[in-house]
Amino acid sequence: MDLRIMTEPQQGATYDTQLTMAKVAEELGFSAWFRSDHYLTMSGDGMPGPTDAWVTLAGLARETSTIRLGTMVTAGTFRLPGVLAIQVAQVDQMSGGRVELGLGAGWFEAEHRAYGIPFPSARHARLSEQLEIVTGLWSTPVGETYGFDGTYYQLKDSPALPKPAQSPVPVIIGGLGPVRTPALAAKYAHEFNVPFASAEDTAAQFGRVRDAAAGRELVYSAAVATCVGKNDAEVARRAAAIGREVDELKANGAAGTPEEAAAKLRQYAEAGATRVYLQILDMTDLEHLNLIASEVRPLLG
Repeated sequence: MDLRIMTEPQQGATYDTQLTMAKVAEELGFSAWFRSDHYLTMSGDGMPGPTDAWVTLAGLARETSTIRLGTMVTAGTFRLPGVLAIQVAQVDQMSGGRVELGLGAGWFEAEHRAYGIPFPSARHARLSEQLEIVTGLWSTPVGETYGFDGTYYQLKDSPALPKPAQSPVPVIIGGLGPVRTPALAAKYAHEFNVPFASAEDTAAQFGRVRDAAAGRELVYSAAVATCVGKNDAEVARRAAAIGREVDELKANGAAGTPEEAAAKLRQYAEAGATRVYLQILDMTDLEHLNLIASEVRPLLG
């Protein structure tokens, strides 16, 4: 199983905190470091305040060397699709081809109000056009132009530059929507992710996407809240540090001793996930990463 680290910097993390964590994740051999794309905390005061996902990833692109970098997921409401295509392509060049784009419709209305960002209706329909535009710009041959005449976006005679270092940049789509989400994944995604759901619900959604994909190969992944300790006291300390209850984390995430966490992750493997994003909420607890790398990962084969 491919283990990746996923973080929530809107809960309060400076760029330096994120850089330190990403470098440690790289040193420990995790395949990727991903972050959410939010501008408002979900709970608490969120000090010292939000950081921008793609500004952060641009910095990390120059200060790491092997670990893959991406968003889980970028909100389609935050950036015009043409601008997003330029940003991701540039960061991919800066990283030497290590970027992946998770893209979603956007859902957290409060953060839009807080920062004056429009929160439009028909966000899922907009997402479909955004995916068409971003992937269309990247795939347009150099020297040719790209155009798009949609309901929500229009592009005319775009030079479709710059190009990313990778061809293609992996696109990640996720969610539990039973019809529209699998259809979008089947058309545009290289990876499909189910976030924070039970192994049973994850398996059911993977099945819907496979049916929609009709033989097209995708990577199937899950995002799982993670809280591991060498013993019960350490698990309780880590749970308290992120404001969660141990029993709730064990029920809904990969929590407990290394053996307990590995057993839960094997359930997701049995559901069809070949990749798991371990949501680590305390970004300063770097020993947590070391414990997962040294004592959980070997139990997964």
